[in-house]
Amino acid sequence: MAQRPAEQVAFHRTELSIILSLYGRMVAAGEWRDYGISLLREVAVFSVFRRTAEMPLYRIEKRPKLRTKQGEYAVLGPNGQVLKRGHELKSVLRVLERKLIRVVE
Repeated sequence: MAQRPAEQVAFHRTELSIILSLYGRMVAAGEWRDYGISLLREVAVFSVFRRTAEMPLYRIEKRPKLRTKQGEYAVLGPNGQVLKRGHELKSVLRVLERKLIRVVE
């Protein structure tokens, strides 16, 4: 009997659109230069880099199992600290948008 492939968490097109919109603005501001996407069994991660060979500056995570608790979306800093967690992706990403406003000023 064939085994079913392990399911994985992924970002939906609308979620990716929101994330890539922010990513494009940060690239234009000269803050970010590269990204990577990891789709795992329990979490989908969008990692942002200043330089390709570095550790990620930020990680945007989607963990559906936390949907009913503190929220399925989170932004983590370079040392893994949770900067913001919540139920709506746009509100969670505001923590990074504030950094963009400071860069532009």
